[in-house]
Amino acid sequence: QVQVVESGGGLVQAGDSLRLSCAASGLTFSNYAMGWFRQAPGKEREFVAAVTIGHSTYYVDSVKGRFTISRDNAKNTVYLQMNSLKPEDTAVYYCAADRHTYYTRTPGNIDYWGQGTQVTVSS
Repeated sequence: QVQVVESGGGLVQAGDSLRLSCAASGLTFSNYAMGWFRQAPGKEREFVAAVTIGHSTYYVDSVKGRFTISRDNAKNTVYLQMNSLKPEDTAVYYCAADRHTYYTRTPGNIDYWGQGTQVTVSS
């Protein structure tokens, strides 16, 4: 049974940092592109960042230079380091596992989702 579990969310002030972690089990982690998506109230789920099997990384423009995605295949874990957080980063952040594409920005292409972790940034 595949499990994808996020941790590390919380309430912070603008300018602070947070690191999200996502541990996956029940799958061959190294065969999956991994990503982070987020969903704010009343909005659609959107792509944030992805790391490919070969460790190439991709970001939505709004987080470039502030967020860093990385993966540790030995620990079956993907991370999202978030610096210089802004109130507009407030959302539920979801970890995503993608077996079938190089990486995807499309939620419909994701094979497995985590349950989400809340990130709230106050001004």
